[in-house]
Amino acid sequence: MKKAVFNWSGGKDSALALYILLQSNEYDIVSLLTTVNSETKRSSMHGIPVALLQEQASSIGIPLYLMEYAPGEEMKGYESCMLKAVEHFKKQEVNHFAFGDIFLHDVRSYREQKLNPLGIEVVEPLWGKKTAEVMQDFLQSGFKTIVVCTMTDLLNETFIGRLINKSFTENLPPGVDIMGENGEYHSFCFDGPIFKYPIPYQLGKPFIFSHTFNMEDGTEKTYNYWCADLNE
Repeated sequence: MKKAVFNWSGGKDSALALYILLQSNEYDIVSLLTTVNSETKRSSMHGIPVALLQEQASSIGIPLYLMEYAPGEEMKGYESCMLKAVEHFKKQEVNHFAFGDIFLHDVRSYREQKLNPLGIEVVEPLWGKKTAEVMQDFLQSGFKTIVVCTMTDLLNETFIGRLINKSFTENLPPGVDIMGENGEYHSFCFDGPIFKYPIPYQLGKPFIFSHTFNMEDGTEKTYNYWCADLNE
């Protein structure tokens, strides 16, 4: 089996992609890898606290490797973390990094441009499928996942905390990708076929959060989100 590290977001795409890899018996997933904000101690966008990320990993039965980036340095910090992670896992003879991307070619190209020269092959088990098909697979798999973040101009606060099920998909407005592949919403997976036990959690009240990204071309771009704090 090929040794691989799975880049774990804690959401639905990660859960389904990891499930597929584990079923394939082609990869030995030696670790989950997550980057977190050094100030908030939460994962980017999904906002999952370290304690819940650790609980997910414990329930799955795969070690979690955490790397921190400085606030406001998502892109630069992420790249630095990935370089350190590659250095760390290459010593364990890992040559594959797996992700849960579906169709964003610029994202996949970015990963390959950064990782391939370092001797790391990018693995994308969901890649190339229609998102409606991926959602159908997700719903049939039995995962239990809630929405923890949405883009304010696409999904209002009533979607925060909702369980991702058939009713949820039917209520999505036109123009929103059913899997949220364009960043329309983010999620937290707390139970399902890869978990030995469900993850207990508490979800706070929705609030608006503005986030400015430092783009690779040196410009800044600000997005507004409805979010809710996840806690143990």
